[in-house]
Order: sequence, then structure tokens, then C-alpha cells
Amino acid sequence: MKKQLSAVVTGANRGIGFAVARELAERGSRVFLVARNGEAGLRAERELSGFGDVRLVPGDLSTPRTTRMAARSVLDACPRIDVLVHNAGVWPSRLERGDDGIERAFAVNHLAPFLLNHLLERALGGEGATARIVQVSAGLYVKGRVDLEGTARGDDFHAIRTYATTKLCNLLLLERFAERFEPRGVTVNAVHPGVIRTGLGDRSGLLGVLLRGVKQLWKTPEQGARPVVRLALDPTLAGVTGRYFDLDKETPLAGVARDRALAARLWAQAEALCGLTPKAHHAAGDASKAGE
Repeated sequence: MKKQLSAVVTGANRGIGFAVARELAERGSRVFLVARNGEAGLRAERELSGFGDVRLVPGDLSTPRTTRMAARSVLDACPRIDVLVHNAGVWPSRLERGDDGIERAFAVNHLAPFLLNHLLERALGGEGATARIVQVSAGLYVKGRVDLEGTARGDDFHAIRTYATTKLCNLLLLERFAERFEPRGVTVNAVHPGVIRTGLGDRSGLLGVLLRGVKQLWKTPEQGARPVVRLALDPTLAGVTGRYFDLDKETPLAGVARDRALAARLWAQAEALCGLTPKAHHAAGDASKAGE
């Protein structure tokens, strides 16, 4: 009998995450929806339960502290993870900082996946099992510019470039995560799913009205979900790791995302901001409790 896969999808209450969760459930996976908005998460759980085994795990990824709490909830609900999809993301129009002083997009789009990869590590792969991590990315990463002194705080905040920069941060660390997890049989890949008609980046006023009109010409969330699900399940991609895909096509990363010296500094910064230590990396369960 074929083993039922356990899949965790962040930001799964709407948009691409919702569509990814639905397709994974339809294909037989047990899907855990990580969503910050409890009411919206419950609605998604009810709707998606009609397509398969779907469960809500409430989780706020807006700060390292709340991300630790979310990781603990995920581990309690799902002690073995076969697929981890980092889909949650924000595109703020103005500078917003959390209580810890970290800019919101940097915290949600960059630090949350980084921290979850560490805190959920013991549930991924190992002892002959394999697992896949899929990072939902964006082609706009090429417009990103990382300032290690100011980006985390939003000192260089820009309504468009900040989003691109957080996606660039993810991709700078892609190869390092692939190297870290490969001995455990865990692959880590990133994908740009296309320009998709979701609520990401919505604006108010006349600009918002115009943007919503333009979005009607963009692809649907269901179309955006397909390349994500392919990386999660396609047997021909077993063992493929550390790669970036533009839709279904593996594409070399631009030079801005291949700076290994910057990647090393960015990794160290993320460790410090997330309160990780080398010992904590090997004791994810204990690490996920810290700061609660």
C-alpha cells in the first residue's frame, strides 16, 4: 500500500497556497494548512476538506517568536513531514516593523522560511526517508538589493524593491540549505510560479482599482499552483536539489543570487535574528520552545 504523504503548506488560506493545498489533497496527501488568520483558516479547512484529508494548524509567521510557536504546533500535529511548501508572503506598501524591530516583509518572506527549515528539521527525511522543501519565489528577485546593515530593519524600505529583496535573500541561501539537508535525503528547490492573480501586493485607492483590473489578465492561483506541486511530487525530480525553476523550467540563478560571501553573512545574520545557535540546530524541538 502506498504511503500517504504529509504536506505542510504555509499561507494556505488563500491564493496560491490554497490552490497548492487543494491539489496536494486531491492527489492523496494529508495536508496541514498553516494560516495566521484563524477564521480564514477555518473556512479554508472546511472547503478543502471536500477534496481530501486537510487540517488547519494556526500559525503566525510575522516574527521569529511567533514562528517558533507555529513550528511547535506543526510538529505536534505532523511529526513526519514529507513535503514543506514555503508559500506565505507579504508585499507591504509602507514600512511596518514588529515589536522586535524587524521589517515585516523581511520577517515573513525571509526569516520565517529560514527558521522553519531549522525547527522542522527533525521531522524531515532521515533514516531512509526522503522529503522535499519547496520555496515559492518570484522572478522579481533580480531587482533585489541586500543591505546587511539596514534591510532587516527596513531602513532601505521601498514599496517594490523590498519584496524583491526578500525573495533574493531566500535564493541566496538556497544552495546552503540544499547542502545542509542532502545527507538527510531532503531536497530544497525554489520556483517562480508566474505572475498570478492573488491578493499579494494589493493597494488602496485608485492605484488599487487599476491593479485589480490589470490582475484580471494574470494567471489564476490554480495555474500558479501547478509548478509548485510538480516540485513537491514529480518522481522525475527526486534527488534534484538546490535548483531554481521558472515555472516548469530549471533556470540558472542571476549573479546577484550567487554571491556565496554575501550568502554566508546573510545566513549568520538570520541565525542571530532568529536566536539560533549551532547546538539549537540539532535540537529543533528545544529550539522551537525558546522565546515562547
